[in-house]
Amino acid sequence: MLPFLKKRNKAQAAATQMPAWHPDLRNPERLPDTKIVRTAFFLNGVAVLAAVSMLLWLSVTAYQLRDLRKQIEQWEADIDRQRRTSDQAVGLYRKFQADAKPVEEINAFLSSRPVPSEILLRLAETLPAYLALDRVDLREAIFTLRGSVRGSADQASGAASSYLERLNGDRFFTDRFDEIKLVSLTRNPQTGRMVVEITMKVKERKK
Repeated sequence: MLPFLKKRNKAQAAATQMPAWHPDLRNPERLPDTKIVRTAFFLNGVAVLAAVSMLLWLSVTAYQLRDLRKQIEQWEADIDRQRRTSDQAVGLYRKFQADAKPVEEINAFLSSRPVPSEILLRLAETLPAYLALDRVDLREAIFTLRGSVRGSADQASGAASSYLERLNGDRFFTDRFDEIKLVSLTRNPQTGRMVVEITMKVKERKK
């Protein structure tokens, strides 16, 4: 092939265009890469930083777990030391409940019964002039009134019914008794007066 048909490289082309003041002996294709910081360096740095961060996180987590285990062991030791005292306290409390149960039952029984003094005072306030009380009796859940009424049998019957209505209309008695009724009305042969007997059933308290 003829010399003018050969393909020249860039260096030869530059040499022909501008002659150098000294011979150019460089081979551009064989010169080393002059790039100062390469991309591989950044990638390696990021990988190392991620590994160090993971190592630090694992170290902190391990330390926290170890500290938590120590706290749990300390709590368990405290529980074991106080378990005996707690068991004794529970046993004493159960014994107290067993001993207090009869007392509570007695108090409940006493509180369920009306106070006789209050009833007597209220009876004295509501007792009519034509009726004289001879006996007042409280047995279990029955409060019994026994008295004498002046007048004839018809008058005594009307007076007893009127007093019974007064008792049933008094809130003091209705709050404490479920049933107030006339049991008997008979004449006392010794005094000649009519004897009236009224019973009042004590109201049961709700538990």
